[in-house]
This record gives sequence, C-alpha cells and structure tokens, in this order.
Amino acid sequence: MRLKKESRVIGFDDGPFSKNQQKTLVVGIITRGGECFDGMIKSEISVDGLDATEIISNVINKSKYKKELRVVMFKGLTIGGFNLIDVEGLNKKTGLPVIIISRKKPDMEKIRKALENFKDWKYRWSIIKKAGRINKLKLKNNKNIYFQFYGLSKNDAEQIILLTCMRSLIPEPLRLAHMIASAFVRGECGGRA
Repeated sequence: MRLKKESRVIGFDDGPFSKNQQKTLVVGIITRGGECFDGMIKSEISVDGLDATEIISNVINKSKYKKELRVVMFKGLTIGGFNLIDVEGLNKKTGLPVIIISRKKPDMEKIRKALENFKDWKYRWSIIKKAGRINKLKLKNNKNIYFQFYGLSKNDAEQIILLTCMRSLIPEPLRLAHMIASAFVRGECGGRA
C-alpha cells in the first residue's frame, strides 16, 4: 500500500442511544492523515442488529470521497450496541482495508459470553473471529493501543495508526467521529473518544 502523509482515512463511530432505541446514528469522518478534516458522511444502523456492514459499505461506495479513501477505521468491532462490523465483508464490498482500534485489549471471553444473549450468537461470533489476531502497538507517548486489520499488511496498519494518532490514543478520524456523533445526538460533545 502506498501511504502518504495526506492519505485519506475514514473513521466511523455511533452516536449515543438508549436501550429501547431501534436505530442509532453512525458518522464517518474523513481526514487527510490525521491533520486535516476533509469531510463527513452519516447514516443510521439498527441497535444490536446486523446491518452495519451493509449500510456502511453503501454510504462509502456512494460517497464522493470513495476514490480517494485508503482505509476504513472503527473503534472496536461492535457499533450500535452489538451490531458487528464484518471486516471481510466490508473489505469485499468497498475494496478498502479495515483497521479496528481498541484502547484496551478486548476480553474475547467476555464478548463471547455477552453474545450468547443473542439467538444467532454463533454467527455473530464467527464475524468477530474474522477480524483475526489482536495486535499491540506502542505509540509515541509510550502508551499502547490494540488493533486488528484486514486487507493490508500489519506494517501498513501500524503506519496508518501512527500517522493518524495526532491528539490522543485514538486516531483522529475516530476521535472526531465520536465527538460529532455525540454532538448530533446530545447537542454537544465532550469527554474522551
């Protein structure tokens, strides 16, 4: 993968939602590297559903930014509750590599037990397993983050993460997506992404 400092990256996060909500906002923020906010796309997904991969791939593919995007990022494999990102499916539908970021190492046993509350938990678990091994990356401030990747090399994934982590432990497109989604729903944003 040819990476430049101004390579365009899109990061998605959901807006806050309550237990009885059926849908939630999802926002995608496009940045050039981690320095320049370039654009935004938004849609809605089902809370605890299985439509996130399809909806997000559709909004990416219809976006005027599509040709310039180099990678898609998410903060965790779940969005909108337990609506899962199928990294393989998203990669196939968009042609873009996918990086999953976590501040803390995900507790896979705890996640699997939570999934058992769903009738289709085995299918959901198979989606999670597609994301592969959890890797650790030390950032410039000597703090670690964890990541999974699909459709690119580990080295390229690490380079993109380091390129986009400008102001926090979370890459800038994800930090901005979190803040903007929160502001759309609550009228203001704050706190950490």
